[in-house]
Amino acid sequence: MANGKVDALLGIVFGDEGKGKVVDYFTPRYDIVARFAGGPNAGHTIIFEGKKFVLRSIPSGIFDEGKINIIGNGCVIAPDLFMKEAHELEDAGYTITDRLHISRRAHLILPTHRVLDRAYEAAKGKNKVGTTGKGIGPTYSDKAARVGLRVGDILENFEEKYLKLKARHEQILRDLHYTDYDITEEEKTWLEGVEYMRKFHLTDTEIEINKALAEGKSVLAEGAQGSLLDIDHGTYPFVSSSSTTAGGVCTGLGIAPNKIDRVWGIFKAYSTRVGSGPFPVELFDETGAEIRRIGHEFGAVTGRDRRCGWVDLVALRYAIMINGVTDLVMMKGDVLDGFDTIKACVAYEKDGVVTTDMPYDTEGWNAVYEELPGWKTPLSDLRKEEDFPQTFKDYIAYLEEKAGCRISIVSVSPDREATIIR
Repeated sequence: MANGKVDALLGIVFGDEGKGKVVDYFTPRYDIVARFAGGPNAGHTIIFEGKKFVLRSIPSGIFDEGKINIIGNGCVIAPDLFMKEAHELEDAGYTITDRLHISRRAHLILPTHRVLDRAYEAAKGKNKVGTTGKGIGPTYSDKAARVGLRVGDILENFEEKYLKLKARHEQILRDLHYTDYDITEEEKTWLEGVEYMRKFHLTDTEIEINKALAEGKSVLAEGAQGSLLDIDHGTYPFVSSSSTTAGGVCTGLGIAPNKIDRVWGIFKAYSTRVGSGPFPVELFDETGAEIRRIGHEFGAVTGRDRRCGWVDLVALRYAIMINGVTDLVMMKGDVLDGFDTIKACVAYEKDGVVTTDMPYDTEGWNAVYEELPGWKTPLSDLRKEEDFPQTFKDYIAYLEEKAGCRISIVSVSPDREATIIR
C-alpha cells in the first residue's frame, strides 16, 4: 500500500507571518491543502499578478485550479462570511464549489456567537483579551460544552436546532444584561450563507484525507494564528480558542501523528502581536512605529495596528520545540533594510532573574538583547541567496544558531517570486 505524507505549515509565534503566501507557493507540490484550526479571525493575504486576496476560512491553496482544498473539523465557520469570501473568489474567476470540501464536523459560528463575544469582552472591563469579535471563542466554548451546531446539522432538522441554540444564547445575554443588539439583517444574510454552503461537498473529511494518504497522495496542513496563541501552549488567557500547534493538525484533520513528515515554521525577521497580552519585545518608540509603517503591520481582518518589536528568540525556540519544527521560513527581511543596528531578544529578565525558557507567567518580563549590524541594502528585488548582502547572510546564520533550526526559505517581499529556497 502506498503511503502519502502530511506536511504542516504553521505560524510559530503570534501569527500574521505571511502563511497565505507560503501556502500558495507550496501548493503545486501537494494534492490537497487543508485548514485544521481557527475561523474567520485569521486573514491570510496573498498577492500575485497585481491582485490582492485576503482569505479568512478558505485554504490558501484555492488558487491552484487542480487541487482539492479542505476545511477540517477543527475549524469554525461563519456561513455569511464564508459566502462573502467565496463570492469574491468566484467574481475573480475561480471555480471553487467542486474543489472545496468542508468537514461535517466543523462547528458553525452563529450571529449570536458574535454578540456573545462582544458581551464577554465588555464584561472583562480593563482585562480585555483583544478578541476580533468574530464569535470564535463562544463557538469553541459551545463545542466544548457539547451544545454547538456543526456543518452536518444544516442537512437535517436545521431550523429546530438553530432556534434552540439561539434561544440559549439570548438567555445568556439577558443574564449578562447585554440586550442592546439587533441581528435581524445579519441573521438574514447568515441564513443565506447556510443555504449557499449546501452547494459544497459537506463530507467526512477525515476519511477523505486518510483515503488519499493510503493512495500515496500528499497533504499540506495550513495553520491559522500562531503557536503562542494556542489555547494550551500560548500566553493564556491572551490566546485564541483553538489548537494552533502541530498537535492541532492531528485533532483538526483526523490524521495520526506518524503521518506528519515536515513541519514548516513561519516567522518574521522581527516580531508583531495583535490584541492584548504580554509582549516583552514590544517597541513603543519611533523604531517600533517605523517597523509598523514599512511592514504595513495592520490586521488583514480587523485593520488594527499590530504591536511591533525585534525578533524574540525565547518565543521562537519554544515554538520550535513544541511543534517539532524541521524547517524555518523567515518572512519580511526587507522590512529591516534601513536600520543601522538590528536587535534580537535572547532572554527575558524580571526582578533580577534571567531566563532563556518561556516562563509560565509571561507578564512583567523585559527583553534582554544582543545587537547585530544592519545590512542597509534593499532586499526586495533579490531572487538568489548569493546576492544577499553579507550582513543579511550573517543575520540568517545568527538566527539559525540561536534557534537551533535551519532557515530553509527566505522571503524578501510579498510577491510569489520573492521566495528564496536555500
